[in-house]
Amino acid sequence: MEKDGEKMRIIIVGCGRIGAELAYSLFKLGHQVSIVDENVNSFHNLPPEFVGRNEEGDALNQDVLLRAGIQDCDAFAAVTNNDPLNAVVSHIAKSKFNVPTVVARNYDPHLRPVYEAFNVQIISSTSWGAQRIEELLLDAEGRTVFSMGNGEVEVYELHIPPAWDGRMVKELISCGECKWLAVTRAGKALLPDAETVLHSDDILTVAATLEGIQDTRMNLRKGKEA
Repeated sequence: MEKDGEKMRIIIVGCGRIGAELAYSLFKLGHQVSIVDENVNSFHNLPPEFVGRNEEGDALNQDVLLRAGIQDCDAFAAVTNNDPLNAVVSHIAKSKFNVPTVVARNYDPHLRPVYEAFNVQIISSTSWGAQRIEELLLDAEGRTVFSMGNGEVEVYELHIPPAWDGRMVKELISCGECKWLAVTRAGKALLPDAETVLHSDDILTVAATLEGIQDTRMNLRKGKEA
């Protein structure tokens, strides 16, 4: 989760179009960004204004990850076009280095169980761009738990913050592209309706398109800022 008023230390593996766009966007927000790619020519995808760390090398080599700063990393994204690489390097970041937020790009839907077994956030290569990945890296209150089709609809778990305590489900979910499925409270699940009252630390499970989850996340943030 983004730290209030603090820069995050973020590593991106893969400096293709998505990786370069993501790195530059995070850099502009003031975060410390390291980007890893084994092809030095890939760094040409970065705008000349980008002032971060470019680390040439194989991301499966832990020495490369250490040079990129993974031991002090707050968030990690693997966005290469290689599914096995994304899955394994994300697993290393999560299990060995205990990076709090790990996101991996997935191309082949048949390989999603591998990512899920590694307990990392999964993003669909077909429908999610750099902006969506950025949201996942900076806002860890919600996580993707299941994907349908090619990622057109995803199932999310949203952590309800104190600012939403006592408010109704219909106040949070105002977009037709997002549907509530369940509320988990103190370990017990219930089926909510529009007037179900939310409590701090509830887990709200929803199914949504990209547009729907963006709208719901925006409502969640507005409630926190109010």
